[in-house]
Amino acid sequence: MPRSLTWKLTFAFLLVAATVSILPIASVRLLNPSQFNTLVVSQLREDFRSLLADYYQAHGTWAGLEEYLRPRSAETFPAPQTPSAAATPSSHSEGGSVPAGRNPHDWRSQFSLADAEGVVVLSADPEVPAGNRLSANALAEGEPILVDGAAVGTILTAPRPPNLSPQESRYLERLNVALLLAGSGAFLIALGMGVWLARTLTRPLQALKAAAHRMAEGDLDQQVQSNSRDEIGELAAAFNKMSRAVSQSNRARRKLAADVAHELRTPLTVISGYIESLRDGVLAPSPKRLSVIYDEIELLQLLVEDLRILSEADAGELEVIRQPVDPADLLRQACAAFEQQALQKNVVLEVDVPAPVPPIGLDETRMAQVLANLIGNALRHTPPGGRITLGTREDAKEVLLTVGDTGNGISAEDLPHIFDRFYRADDGGASGLGLAIARALVAAHGGMLEAESAPGEGTRMRIRLPRRPNP
Repeated sequence: MPRSLTWKLTFAFLLVAATVSILPIASVRLLNPSQFNTLVVSQLREDFRSLLADYYQAHGTWAGLEEYLRPRSAETFPAPQTPSAAATPSSHSEGGSVPAGRNPHDWRSQFSLADAEGVVVLSADPEVPAGNRLSANALAEGEPILVDGAAVGTILTAPRPPNLSPQESRYLERLNVALLLAGSGAFLIALGMGVWLARTLTRPLQALKAAAHRMAEGDLDQQVQSNSRDEIGELAAAFNKMSRAVSQSNRARRKLAADVAHELRTPLTVISGYIESLRDGVLAPSPKRLSVIYDEIELLQLLVEDLRILSEADAGELEVIRQPVDPADLLRQACAAFEQQALQKNVVLEVDVPAPVPPIGLDETRMAQVLANLIGNALRHTPPGGRITLGTREDAKEVLLTVGDTGNGISAEDLPHIFDRFYRADDGGASGLGLAIARALVAAHGGMLEAESAPGEGTRMRIRLPRRPNP
């Protein structure tokens, strides 16, 4: 058996085509001659019975039948006549003619005749010669000859195929040729369709295989063209989607590595420069210089912690300890934590809760970290005299926490990327991981973090949390 899928499909179609073509032809070829012979015998028997009935009605006896049936012509045969009306045809004279192309010897070689007493008058079976008396069982297998309602004899069919006329033989030959041509045509059509369908099915699979090999060699961005809408087309579409996702993930991984290296380079450069200067005696140790080194170390520790949180979130291992939390109290605590910074920037920081919201199951520490990030971003981008408003409301399915400001807003180009890791729309001192971590923490609660903003119109961050029973 060939291993190629194309050859396997082609071979399967060949097998099906051969089966579908050969079985019907073989069945017709085997059954048709038998049925055709049965039809011929039936017609012969009916002609012979009619001729015998005419003969008996004309003569009143079977005497002289042997001489009467002796073949004189292969085309016609005289109708039986009574001795007193030799020149006048009987009422059945029209039926006394032998059909064209049929020799009377066909009847004598195919049928036997027994009289009313069961004595064989004509014999087509060498084992039962004329003059023998047949049993009742043997007579029951024959066909009675009726004249004026009375049985005057019985026709018995010999157990041998009939002698076919030239026309009948040619008919069977033409039928066999037609069956052969039809079977061959069906086989060739099925073969052509099998090859075409096999190639149609395997062509996109071969393209998928080649694309998979290229991905294994490192070229991850592969797209396979497929115009079909069946399962093969769906497979190609799924492969293309997977390839895009893998390629994007690989680019994100490379970008993450580059961004992490960049974020680490600055504090490490500062620390390395100070340590080297202190070692070489270029700078003298002082509390201020040591404080700078310590601040850079803290920055490194914060960056490492942020990366650890994101790694746990990506692996689905971020631990969330839920407990009943009043959303309004959570917002008030977050507001209190940034109240002093807001006063220093001359920004109004307020909590607006028009209606009480029942407690929901939250990890208070994690959600406070999210709010701290959002409020810190809002303070950085809200000019003096601006306002930052924290709010909450609920509906039948979710609880909504909002942080809105009247700051500079976010451009349409930057807005889709603000949750990307290490993405910074400005040159602020943030690492670019804060919003990515906030989104991961909200997602760990089963919620979503969304942003709505426009330049000059401020920014509104929405935390959508599903309403769940308190733990």
